[in-house]
Amino acid sequence: MFARIREDIASVFERDPAARHAFEVLTTYPGLHAIWLHRIAHWLWGLGLKWLARFLSTFNRWLTGIEIHPGATIGRRFFIDHGMGVVIGETAVIGDDCTLYHGVTLGGVSWNAGKRHPTLGNNVVVGAGAKILGPFMVGEGARIGSNSVVVKEVPPGATVVGIPARVVVPKASAEEQAKRAAIAQKIGFDAYAIGANTPDPLVDAINKLLDHLHAVDGKLEDLSGAMERVAKDFHGERLPTLELDDFKAACCDDKDWSSP
Repeated sequence: MFARIREDIASVFERDPAARHAFEVLTTYPGLHAIWLHRIAHWLWGLGLKWLARFLSTFNRWLTGIEIHPGATIGRRFFIDHGMGVVIGETAVIGDDCTLYHGVTLGGVSWNAGKRHPTLGNNVVVGAGAKILGPFMVGEGARIGSNSVVVKEVPPGATVVGIPARVVVPKASAEEQAKRAAIAQKIGFDAYAIGANTPDPLVDAINKLLDHLHAVDGKLEDLSGAMERVAKDFHGERLPTLELDDFKAACCDDKDWSSP
């Protein structure tokens, strides 16, 4: 039990830069208190002491502002940041190393008995105010944008935003990530300064543009090499680099270019 408590406290330091020391985390983080009380309530629920389990979960809600049904299954190193208004339904399943922010609902869309609530894979992050509704899977490593309403399955590693939520940043392979980093460096600015997992359609558009530019660069280099082999007096010139200043004129004058 104490090992799990130490593990929970360590997970707070990993995900919340505001945490200063263990005593502060132990005494002032309602997300941790809610998880610890839920573990007791879930144990009672499994023993068949359902009224007592529900009573403890109601006390938990009164104490922390977080409502977790005692039937919900929660993995290790689960972190609820701020926590007020979080609701987790009876048949919800949450994997290891997941993070929920305030106002999140893991709810259902049916009054029928059985599986009604979502299942979250490992390492899922759900932004403030998001609603995940229904008995479907949110894949491992997925990111749910703030205030999104998710009503269908989310692929592993994807970022979804909107009402209803849609995928805006699909999971990229290691090869695709390397290509995008290389072309971004060649262009003269880093598209990922705004965050590789930022839930913003602009990120997806930039990624596609960088992929296209990389393909065009490759074709031009191939053509230049072929021309040099055919015509000995042909010498291909290097493409000009693009600098950040080239983009300023096309944007608002009050844009802060000193930070992402």
